[in-house]
Amino acid sequence: MDANAIAVTGMGVVTPVGIGVEDYWNALLAGRCGVGRITRFDAEALAVKIAAEVRDFRPEDFLPRRLISQTDSFTQFAYAAAEQALGSGGLPAAPERCGIVMGTAMAGIATTAATQEMLTCAVHKNVGPHFVPRILANIAAGQIAIARNIRGPSLTISTACASGGDAISSAAMLLRAGEADAVLVVGAESILCPLVIYSLANAQVLSRANDTPELACRPFDRQRSGFVIGEGGGALLLETAAHATARGAEILGELAGWANNSDAHHVTDPEPNGERAADCMRAALSRACMAAADIGYINAHGTGTCAGDAAEAEAVRRVFGTGDGAPRVSSTKGATGHMMGAGGVTEAIACLLALQRGALPPTLNLEQPDAPLNLVARTAERRQIAAAMSNAFGFGGQNSSLVFRRV
Repeated sequence: MDANAIAVTGMGVVTPVGIGVEDYWNALLAGRCGVGRITRFDAEALAVKIAAEVRDFRPEDFLPRRLISQTDSFTQFAYAAAEQALGSGGLPAAPERCGIVMGTAMAGIATTAATQEMLTCAVHKNVGPHFVPRILANIAAGQIAIARNIRGPSLTISTACASGGDAISSAAMLLRAGEADAVLVVGAESILCPLVIYSLANAQVLSRANDTPELACRPFDRQRSGFVIGEGGGALLLETAAHATARGAEILGELAGWANNSDAHHVTDPEPNGERAADCMRAALSRACMAAADIGYINAHGTGTCAGDAAEAEAVRRVFGTGDGAPRVSSTKGATGHMMGAGGVTEAIACLLALQRGALPPTLNLEQPDAPLNLVARTAERRQIAAAMSNAFGFGGQNSSLVFRRV
């Protein structure tokens, strides 16, 4: 491995299908679905009553007790994923040479909505002193940095659903620029609240398959009906290969390429012909010094919306073509729901695990494919691959592509 390469040396996840890398991966391969009826609050009056919630999460397993009442769920998920990625040892680098980059789309919006509702209905207008730090997008990175004494560069990226992917790209740029020797990348999201559901439901992008929640998210399927809100957190520890080798770290994979661009087309709709998304994939391949034929698997953004699936399928076709020579493609959102800022990181981890374990996770609920892609449908597939791509696209025309290589 070249000394200038970027090595992955740690991973952590909190997802609707599993907490911890092994549970997450085993659930994906087994085709377990994390979508169900909303339990976080009473959703019976809402048009959409389903989501992919993180269940059986015990924040006290990861956070000091004093922090639990002071933090939003997105911060708790981020903290838990970071603890897994960093492990029980010390920092991988000197505190001043260790950075952190956080990715989140909507940060503490659920806390904001609940606090405003409580304030509106209360006789005594009182808001606790921890409200502002609970909802700030950068507070998750701040809490992790305080706990772990991370004193290097600290950035928070908010590029809608591309936030997690762009956080990984930003960390790579910090490493390449010599600003740090190791960077912890974290993506986290928890937006479940009536306010967000009302808005997305009225935008006609959420599935309303309330009676069959496990079948609700159908990426690249003719019977798709919209995406399902998910939540969770993911974390990757990135280092320069030279630094990782010098300290004897286990290298789990290589971040070989990354890219970001904008459709410059529409606030919510992707560019229909996928041209800019295709450019983003090509740029990531170019940075990795790889050809399209080198990619064996793509973890697609694949949300299960008509416009999004069609645009991404066209973008992938433009870059990789069709037929047996094209890479295998799947979307893990049928299992986890759309985890927003967390998805870019957890789906990158799915790519790394596919490279390590020689298996490709399936696209759940894919019965009638309507995309010209080489899709992994319903059940996992055993296949050895040398490189994989992870795509994440977001409102505002945000495009993010990452390329990982097996070491």
